[in-house]
Amino acid sequence: MAIVVNMPRLSDTMEEGTVAAWLKKVGDRVEEGDILAEIETDKATMEFESFNEGTLLHIGVAEGDTAPVDVLLAVIGEEGEDISAILNGSSNGADSPAEEVPAAKTDEAEAPANTGEATEIPEGVEVIKMPRLSDTMEEGTVAAWLKNVGDTVEEGDILAEIETDKATMEFESFYSGTLLYIGIKEGESSPVDEVLAVIGPKGTDVDAVLNGSASTSVSSKSDDKVAAQPAETKTESVKENTPSQSGKRIFASPLAKKIAKEKGINLADVSGSGDHGRIVKKDVENFTPSASTSAPAAAQSSTVSGSAVAPVINLPVGQEGTEEVKNSQMRKVIAKRLSESKFTAPHYYLNIEVDMSEAMASRKRINDLPDTKVSFNDMVVKACAMALKKHPQVNTTWGNDAMTYHQHVHIGVAVAVPDGLVVPVLKFADQMSLTQIGGSVKDLAGRARNKKLTPAEMEGSTFTVSNLGMFGIVEFTSIINQPNSAILSVGAIVQKPVVRNGEIVVGNTMKVTLACDHRTVDGATGAQFLLTLRAYLENPVTMLA
Repeated sequence: MAIVVNMPRLSDTMEEGTVAAWLKKVGDRVEEGDILAEIETDKATMEFESFNEGTLLHIGVAEGDTAPVDVLLAVIGEEGEDISAILNGSSNGADSPAEEVPAAKTDEAEAPANTGEATEIPEGVEVIKMPRLSDTMEEGTVAAWLKNVGDTVEEGDILAEIETDKATMEFESFYSGTLLYIGIKEGESSPVDEVLAVIGPKGTDVDAVLNGSASTSVSSKSDDKVAAQPAETKTESVKENTPSQSGKRIFASPLAKKIAKEKGINLADVSGSGDHGRIVKKDVENFTPSASTSAPAAAQSSTVSGSAVAPVINLPVGQEGTEEVKNSQMRKVIAKRLSESKFTAPHYYLNIEVDMSEAMASRKRINDLPDTKVSFNDMVVKACAMALKKHPQVNTTWGNDAMTYHQHVHIGVAVAVPDGLVVPVLKFADQMSLTQIGGSVKDLAGRARNKKLTPAEMEGSTFTVSNLGMFGIVEFTSIINQPNSAILSVGAIVQKPVVRNGEIVVGNTMKVTLACDHRTVDGATGAQFLLTLRAYLENPVTMLA
């Protein structure tokens, strides 16, 4: 399906952009991550990369032309795909020349939210707002400030790391001056276009700027305020970013901090390869502790072990403590969607036990083939796809006026990531072989954990599979991933006594639980689906026919 790419907002005040150069032409193949074009704003010329893959079918803004943000920039899809409906339905502003855009728009955008005219901002002072860093971003969370109030900021310096629902991104300054004000503290969230910071000459009356006053007078009161804020902010920053005893602040990306915490690495011992010595993911992953780092601990250990220890009564001694961790954008979205599903869809659950002996034998024979790797989860996904074709009532979506029967089978596969859960989608899973399913799931799961999935790869599912068997979970229930009508929970394969041909033998069984939306799937329908699913898994050769 063709994907519309709109003119992005590449800075906090950007209202329109000029295509300086197209690096792809109509008919070219575009891969995810390819640079589509160079786009010039009023501050800089920046590379704009594609988040989708396909063929470049249409260019909406010609090289050298200017267009407002969110106007159709390009269309990417399958070669030969008919996009006339998209072009006929697109905004008339897609091909509008630069002179039709009001010249004062950009200036107005730089004014604070509560002032009516850009002329009220003192000369040299810039009000920076929360940028829209992705096409779907509605609000952002400041993961970390890399500058403190009172610090000197040069154009191109990284001001902060901002977390959206898709990724944590560095936000650089387009201005030079002193950081006078921070409007959103570390860990706090705010909508796009809220005041993020103010940069300008040292001593500027920040209150006057925020209130829309043109006064640039310097008072002892404002000096005290500017002097007080850096100390408070710096204290928080040292606590967050500095594991060393020297008190020197350490700059590291959120991912690097997370990995260091998991591995027990002191960031003070790590050398950064990023800009200004900033520690990034690869620095932590490649870090090897030196002998001198571990020597004190070893010496202390030998001293304790070599001393005489008198028997004592061990009483519990400690200090109670709590830590409040701000919810990430991903966690907020998960909470919202699952709550809506649980409290709007009448859930009920059906479970069944599957004999996996034949599936285990078949998987071994398949994996003995060269360059072939199939998991039990791949077999479950394939069996679900085939069972959905036989029971279309399960492959539906509830609507107040009508139910939608999906003639295609798109299966979502739940993947755990550090911040929560994402569900990449296997499109047309019923038409895929076991090896194709295995390769696709591995690719999607890997990119999901690295936050490299595009929104299109997480949309459109008609059924979902959630598997916790690899963690040893024998049986569990899941909340339906709306707008699906059902989700299958897959447990671990366990050995247990079973009766086969009148004798008790050791068997390998797996429990699966189907959560159904009673508005669309009746109990008998759900039961018939599970019987078909079990038949496929207990006789895997039928899935190869």
